[in-house]
Amino acid sequence: MAAAQLTATWNYPTNVRFGPGRIAELAAACRSLGMQRPLLVTDRGLKQSEIVGRALDVCQQDDLPVGMFAEVQGNPVERNVSDGVTAFRDGGHDGVVAFGGGSAIDTAKNVALMVGQSRPLLDFVDEGENWRRVETAGMAPMVAVPTTAGTGSEVGRSAVVTDAASRTKRVIFHPRMLPAIVIADAELTLGLPPAITAAVGMDALSHSLEAYCADGYHPMGDGIALEGMRLIRHWLARAVADGGDLEARTHMLAAASMGAVAFQKGLGAMHAMSHPCSAHYDTHHGLTNAVLMPYVLLYNRPAIEAKLALLARYLGLGDGFDAVLAWVLELRREIGIPESLAEIGVPADKAGFLARLAEADPLTALNPRPVDAAAYFQLYERALSGDLTPFP
Repeated sequence: MAAAQLTATWNYPTNVRFGPGRIAELAAACRSLGMQRPLLVTDRGLKQSEIVGRALDVCQQDDLPVGMFAEVQGNPVERNVSDGVTAFRDGGHDGVVAFGGGSAIDTAKNVALMVGQSRPLLDFVDEGENWRRVETAGMAPMVAVPTTAGTGSEVGRSAVVTDAASRTKRVIFHPRMLPAIVIADAELTLGLPPAITAAVGMDALSHSLEAYCADGYHPMGDGIALEGMRLIRHWLARAVADGGDLEARTHMLAAASMGAVAFQKGLGAMHAMSHPCSAHYDTHHGLTNAVLMPYVLLYNRPAIEAKLALLARYLGLGDGFDAVLAWVLELRREIGIPESLAEIGVPADKAGFLARLAEADPLTALNPRPVDAAAYFQLYERALSGDLTPFP
């Protein structure tokens, strides 16, 4: 397809300026939100990158001064947020540009929240009515620019941060954390290494797949999840194989955003198990989800078999749960996803420790099949050893 056919402007769930080359609109987007001196928040690896330079050049050409905070780590912690808030205040900034993958965008969203708060960050953890504590008048406007096709954080109302004291991942939520404008330009994802492309692409799949499997009546979420998975089926392997395939990367960028929209319906045990692995052993979140995916599917089979039969037909895989599982396993092999948690650095003797943490994760309650610490122990044991035998 020609680039013009892959270009559009959406307002679902926020204003999304989608298509190759649209980073040229960054300064105009900032100005439309009243920004006169935005702070670009990104991660350490992108600080000197060509794509950050391109974004800064766009703003310079439009006489829009931009500061930069580039001290975001993978699996960001509270210190990254507080340092970003300090940079925002010290630089006299009036808005935030979230630029990068999920870690950078989540940190930027937390910075935009916290610049106007008197309470500490963890007072806004997504529990009960905590979000009502937010002083909304102090929140900074935000433009989000994703540079990987994975988390879809650019279209979400929450952000993940690791509580360094307890080494627990926490979700911070407020409806106004949704960026006001998203610039989704797949040209910024060109050349992303194959391993990262694979990991973030499988993260996008985990979002749509878990959302689709989650309990509850949400046909809009199910429809978005189904189409997101169809895009991933057709385009992820191509994007991994060829870092310059703009068409594949454009469709994957759409699929990533769709996964994040869909998972407003819910997630489940994949993410509940992944969170303690990345919090304690610094595993890549998307890669961890990719490793865990078939094990959780097998555990959930009694509760999701009918849904996966529909999914198999929609994706043209054949019929039944086994067709979907076979596709997931083949896709993982094709794009180089490891088969076990042990291969990505999770210690083989930590199943019991991780099981207790996963049981306490809020997403456990949303899993379609009830799961407790004993079940999680079995899941971790199998995921650590690569045992894909059926669960009872």
